[in-house]
Amino acid sequence: MEEEDEYWNLYWASKGTHLSSVMMRLGEDQMVNHFPNHYELTRKDLVVKNIKKYRKEMERNGRGAEFDEIVPVTFTLPTDYPLFVEEFRRVESEQGKSLWIMKPCAKCQGVGIFLISKLSQIKKWAARNGDATGRDQYVVSRYVEHPLLVGGRKFDLRIYVLVTNYNPLRAYVHKEGFARFCTAKYSSSPTDLDNVLMHLTNVSVQKHSEDYNEDHGGKWHIKNLQLYLQATYGGEQTEKMFQQIRALIYHSLKAAQNIIINDKHCFELYGYDVLLDANLKPWLIEVNASPSLSATTTSDLALKTGVINDVLNIAFPDDFPECNKNNNRSDSCWKGGGFLPVADELCGYQGW
Repeated sequence: MEEEDEYWNLYWASKGTHLSSVMMRLGEDQMVNHFPNHYELTRKDLVVKNIKKYRKEMERNGRGAEFDEIVPVTFTLPTDYPLFVEEFRRVESEQGKSLWIMKPCAKCQGVGIFLISKLSQIKKWAARNGDATGRDQYVVSRYVEHPLLVGGRKFDLRIYVLVTNYNPLRAYVHKEGFARFCTAKYSSSPTDLDNVLMHLTNVSVQKHSEDYNEDHGGKWHIKNLQLYLQATYGGEQTEKMFQQIRALIYHSLKAAQNIIINDKHCFELYGYDVLLDANLKPWLIEVNASPSLSATTTSDLALKTGVINDVLNIAFPDDFPECNKNNNRSDSCWKGGGFLPVADELCGYQGW
């Protein structure tokens, strides 16, 4: 941003933008779409670290029963390599095999991801990346080997979450999410581990498949998925699953609450990627700081346009910028169209 560009209300920055110089001179009528250290929730290694720490705090306070596992067992490499090897061998001895997924900590769109089922594979990686630090680090997670399938295909959910304040926490989840499907039918056979079209749901990966459908983009509206699950598993189990997703979102935000630098000039639209296993249990796969808002289909365009419109209506309520002067946003902030509250500590609300 040029210094002379001083007359603006919203700076919609990419996740890699250095915001320190911008944040130092914001007026009451100016907002930025990222919190200064949003990466505490959106880097694959840091989100796991913060969730582990949060869970231990819950257990120390006698509230461990309130927290279910929301992320697969995960290690940061190369730092946790000895711990990972120990766990790999334990799982292999108990189950006869050990399937894991490797992901670079600070990359997106499926870049650099691969599956492993043998320690020799990870040893080759470690030999090449033994001194990796920062953006070059990887996480290795237990692969959800038995995902919920629809039509024999793996999918995950993209859910939009908006946070306007971290301390006290005020957050919303949008009702207009979608499922992203693989184009190849799923198999956990060792011979299929290299088939990214079978294992990675990212549109940036799937669009290169010969079977990619440009009409629907491999996506299914979350309402259609809900109807399918209700017909297949019943309304009670389906509602329980959606409640677990809302709880997953809430606890992940609480895990980062005391670490994120809160600023009244900031808000954040996150793209949560959630995977359902065969028992309808949701697992947090990733939180995206700059979820793609480009459209691949007509319905995709309508959905994402609606999300953006609702974000702006909440970030800039009718009493803006007066509401920013004392960081005291009124109840009008809840009039968010498709956004529904998941937490508001100002009034003791917890929406799951």
